[in-house]
Amino acid sequence: MTGARTAVVTGAARGIGAAVARGLAADGWKLVLVDICRDEPDLPYPLATRPELDQVAADCGALAVVGDVRNQTDMDAAVAAAVETHGGLDAAVAAAGVMAGARPGWETRDETWDVLMGVNLAGVWRLARAAVPAMLARPEPRRGRFVAVSSVAGMTGMPLLAAYSASKHGVIGLVRSMAAELGPLGVTANVVAPGSTATAMLQASADIYGLAHQDEFSVHHPMGRLLAPEEVAAVVRWLLSPASSALTGAVLPADAGMSAAQ
Repeated sequence: MTGARTAVVTGAARGIGAAVARGLAADGWKLVLVDICRDEPDLPYPLATRPELDQVAADCGALAVVGDVRNQTDMDAAVAAAVETHGGLDAAVAAAGVMAGARPGWETRDETWDVLMGVNLAGVWRLARAAVPAMLARPEPRRGRFVAVSSVAGMTGMPLLAAYSASKHGVIGLVRSMAAELGPLGVTANVVAPGSTATAMLQASADIYGLAHQDEFSVHHPMGRLLAPEEVAAVVRWLLSPASSALTGAVLPADAGMSAAQ
């Protein structure tokens, strides 16, 4: 690969997505950053805003695109913007994710199920539908990268979060299948599964479990603390680097030991 590398990052206005964007910019990547920038009525917390997305984009020297990962037209437009602005696409990071729950799995509301599956799982698939053909348009030998952010909840059951856990399990199955398909084509596909990370979404999880503060989740981490978004982003950055060339179809638990202690 010659010249500047280009990536699309979803969920880039705050949290892990914003940390990924800032880290990749520091690594020299050219970026198109996507976020929905409006609230979702079926979620119990506010989503990121346009000023937040614009600030991350300004920090990264990146192009900001308001888009919904559930909308294929929006994902196609984000990838087209990367190709038109930077001449091609080398990587895509599916970091957009949402949280809701507070009921047993069999009592999950249709609206809750739909928004979690739509953003967390279908959003990864729709980004792949847009991004993979653009990565395959790069000349051989390719070094394309597709990375999705799942969760420790994608590797174990979570009471009161069945729909969230199911969506994150689905991400792992989707991306590992893509890895088997893309391996001969010069594109890797991997998953990062964070543990409890200090974000607005984690506070929503604390509210579901009746915890006074998200810091209480640190008891599930053998390392004894929450993760910072930048720590998870560092794993994503490595997966987009040449150093990760031996990995595809992997699930990396950036979780402070949480999955090891299950």
